[in-house]
Amino acid sequence: MTEDTYLTLSEQAEAVYTEKRSKFIAVALPVCTTDEIKAHLDFYQKKYYDARHVCYAYMLGAERKDFRANDNGEPSGTAGKPILGQINSNMLTDVLIVVVRYFGGIKLGTSGLIAAYRAAAAEAIGQAKVIEKTVDEDIAFMFEYPIMNDVMRIVKEEEPEILSQSYDTDCSMVLRIRKSLMPKLRSRLEKVETLRFTEDI
Repeated sequence: MTEDTYLTLSEQAEAVYTEKRSKFIAVALPVCTTDEIKAHLDFYQKKYYDARHVCYAYMLGAERKDFRANDNGEPSGTAGKPILGQINSNMLTDVLIVVVRYFGGIKLGTSGLIAAYRAAAAEAIGQAKVIEKTVDEDIAFMFEYPIMNDVMRIVKEEEPEILSQSYDTDCSMVLRIRKSLMPKLRSRLEKVETLRFTEDI
């Protein structure tokens, strides 16, 4: 993994873990926004309305600075924290892990709960496909039609993803490229006469 890559999940994965008749259903999901997370949490709280606890942890952003852990009624630090610990130990981000607990009648104790939530989260991650993604940046600019060839040559050689393009009197384009490659793309575009950057997205 380099500075401009991060690990996340390609799709949803689920696992079931049982400890002293308590059943833990763990779901690991790729997410990008807190709104997405809220929607998933609403869904699982409704789906497992009869469960005693619906605990979770999430991590967002390539820099892994936006995170939260929630014990949902379990003793403080026994559920959300061990779930978040599994996200951290696998160096994942843009991920939400929900662990639903059905109480089996036998108390697990603090250390038992921590171990069970950790194991359930680990099993869900184990079922998931972990993928590496690049940290990308967008750049938007306008240019006059006569310099189209110059612009397209740069686009062809640097290979950014074209997010949008329009060719009227004034042409505009929005490109996306891996963060480490942006300085080179930008400096080449800066040398094109009459091209002007509208804003970095």
